[in-house]
Amino acid sequence: MSAPAFTRSEPDARRLSLIEATARVLAREGAAGASVRIIASEAGVSPGLVGHYFDGVDALIAATYGHVGEQVSTALGAAIAAASSDPRARLSAYVAASFDPPIADPALLATWLAFWSLVKARPDIAALHDDIYATYRRDLEALLGACGIAAGELRLAAIAITALVDGLWLELCLSPHSFTPVEARAITERQIETLLGDA
Repeated sequence: MSAPAFTRSEPDARRLSLIEATARVLAREGAAGASVRIIASEAGVSPGLVGHYFDGVDALIAATYGHVGEQVSTALGAAIAAASSDPRARLSAYVAASFDPPIADPALLATWLAFWSLVKARPDIAALHDDIYATYRRDLEALLGACGIAAGELRLAAIAITALVDGLWLELCLSPHSFTPVEARAITERQIETLLGDA
């Protein structure tokens, strides 16, 4: 008896290839340019195959946002895991990871901007945005708490650091010649030292 022509993992691989193609299309064309036909062409498949895995382009874009958010979380988690067990070093590693590849990447910025453009128009994307950023803030709150920030101050401290990192990340991706990743880390570290000094 011959072996089957496919394996159980094949659908997951095809689904992932469509998500990755969607990310490339979003980075290149923006949300307005992302259609089933264009994404299928990018992935090298028929439009019908897209419909087999996703209930339309909106569902595919939402799945792509979730996937990209998970990739960023994975990169941040890897940075923490590579740091020493010292809480301050782990916090620094988490923040510094935002200014290095794969997070500090113009293609990721372009994809992220496409997602942000949909937040106000699509409740499903707004909910995903809230979930993704809530996860980032929870992780940051845990790291700040381990460094001695009082429980009642954690939420606002995490929001402040997230806003600072996001702003620097955005400018670093848009205008990488205006300052360096090392300078971005130094700016963030000064603010963290101020927060920890008040703890």
